[in-house]
Amino acid sequence: MKRVHNPKDASFSGYQKFAIALLAIIQFTVVLDFMVLSPLGAILLQELSITTEQFGHVVSAYAFSAGISAFLAAGFADRFDRKRMLLFFYGGFIVGTLFCGLAPNYETLLIARTLTGFFGGVMSSIGFAIVTDLFPLEKRGRVLGFVQMAFSASQIFGLPIGLLLATHFDWHMPFLAIVALSLVVIVLIICFMRPINAHLEQPQMRNPFRKLGKALANRRYLQGFATVTLLSSGGYMLMPFASAFAVGNLKIELDSLPLMYMVAGACTLVTGPIAGRLADSLGRLQVFLIGSTLAMVFILIFTHLGPTPLWLVIALNAFLYIGVSTRMIAAQTLLTAVPAPADRGTCMSVNSSIQQAAGGFAAIIAGLVVAQSPDGTLERYGTLGYIVSGIIIATALLVLNINRVVRQGY
Repeated sequence: MKRVHNPKDASFSGYQKFAIALLAIIQFTVVLDFMVLSPLGAILLQELSITTEQFGHVVSAYAFSAGISAFLAAGFADRFDRKRMLLFFYGGFIVGTLFCGLAPNYETLLIARTLTGFFGGVMSSIGFAIVTDLFPLEKRGRVLGFVQMAFSASQIFGLPIGLLLATHFDWHMPFLAIVALSLVVIVLIICFMRPINAHLEQPQMRNPFRKLGKALANRRYLQGFATVTLLSSGGYMLMPFASAFAVGNLKIELDSLPLMYMVAGACTLVTGPIAGRLADSLGRLQVFLIGSTLAMVFILIFTHLGPTPLWLVIALNAFLYIGVSTRMIAAQTLLTAVPAPADRGTCMSVNSSIQQAAGGFAAIIAGLVVAQSPDGTLERYGTLGYIVSGIIIATALLVLNINRVVRQGY
C-alpha cells in the first residue's frame, strides 16, 4: 500500500537524508571559508604586518560584499530553480576562495575576500530556502540541527587541519584545501540533486524590484529582519579576534588552538541535533532563551580572563559555543516560519544580506574597540563581551515578538 505522507511523520525519506547531508557539507565549506580567518588571525597579523583594524577590514569585506549580493539577489530568488541558484553562487564561491589561496599580500587578499563574499554570502539563504521547501515546520528544528553540525565539523576537522596547513606550509593552504573539497561537492550537486521548483507554481510579481520592495514594506517580515540584524552581530564581534585573545591574553600556545576548537566543535556536534529536537518538541522560544542565557554567561566569563590553564580555557570555550549553537538553531528554525511560501527565497536573501551587513559593521566596530599592544596582548576584549551581552538581551526581546507573530499564522 502506498504510504500517505504525514507532515508530522518523524522519519525522513532517503532523498531527504541525502539533501540534509549535502546541505550540511555545502554549509561546512562556506562556514569554514569564513571561520578559518579567526584562527589565522594571529598568523596574518604577523605575516602581512597588518593592524587589528586592517584585519577587521578583511573580515568585514566578505560581510559587506555578501550583504550587497544577497540584497541584489533577493528580488530574483524565487524566480529560478533553487538548484540552479545553488550551482551559480557555489561556483562563484569556489573561484573567490581560489583567489584567496593565491593572494600575495593584504590588498589582494582584501579584494579576494570581497569576491568570495559576493558569492558565498548568498549560500546560506539558498540553503534555508531549500530546507523550508523540502521540510515542514515540525521537522525543521531537527533538519537545521543537523545542518548546523557544519559549524561543529568545521571546528573539529576544518579549523585544526587549516591551522596545521598554515603553520607547517603557508597561510594560503587552508583556502586551497577548501577549493579541492568544494569541487567534489559541486559535482555531487550537479549529478544527484533534484530540481527544486515547486515555489515557481506560486503567483510571482514580474518586476523583481517591486517584489523586493513589497517584502521590505511587510511589517511581519520587518520584525524578522530586525531580529536577524541583532542575531548575527555578536559572533562577528568576538570571533575574528578570539585566537589573538587566546594567544596574547590567555597565554595559550598557538599549537594548542586546534585542540581548543576541536573540543568546542565536538561538543556542539553532539548538542546541535539535540537542540534541534528540543526546538521541535519543547518549543523554539524556550530553547532559544536557554541557549542565549548560557551563551551570555560564558561570554562574560571568557572575555574577562587573564592567563588561564589550557584545560579551563577549553572547557569555558566549549560551553560558550554550545550556548551560541543552541540559540542559533532555535532562532533560525523560528525565522523560517516568518515568510509566506511565495516569498521564501526573497526573505531568506534579505535575511542573508542583513546578516552579512550587520556582521560587517560589527567586525569594524570590534576592530576599533580592541587594539593589540606591542607585547601581543589584546586590549578591551572584555568591553566587547559587555556589548555582545547587551545585544543578546535585545535579541531575546525581538524573538519573543517573532514567536507571537508565527503563532498567529499568515
